Amino acid sequence: MADESAARITLIRRIDWIDTDAAGVYHWTTVFRLVEAAEAALHERLGIRSLMFGRTPRVHVETSFQRELRFYDAVEVRFRVSAVGRTSLTYAFTLHREAEEEEAAEGRLVVVHVTDQPGGTPAPWPQDVRVRLLEGGDQGRVGGD
Repeated sequence: MADESAARITLIRRIDWIDTDAAGVYHWTTVFRLVEAAEAALHERLGIRSLMFGRTPRVHVETSFQRELRFYDAVEVRFRVSAVGRTSLTYAFTLHREAEEEEAAEGRLVVVHVTDQPGGTPAPWPQDVRVRLLEGGDQGRVGGD
């Protein structure tokens, strides 16, 4: 399990026109794109990018939507490590309009660490990666204009 010392990051982005539907409200898939951008930023800050990409397929994702976001809204994606298992990793995330506390969406993403062999099979996390995920702390804010 993870606690307050676990790795976390806040990504700031604007909702682009391409992220919206015909009513100008963000499309549900935008959440996943923003969450993956936050995940990439966290891996970069922790120095584990090359160890993670291509080795962490998604096995579960869930999101609840509480309020709309609109074109050009500045959004904070608060992304954190929630739990680290032997081969799995659970992230928790929330999306907010920047500087507002009311959530627009919240959810979790579960990935599994796999070997780098073709058709990779689940493999235990390397100890140095496990430590960075569990003890990485706040990696700050990234993005914005």
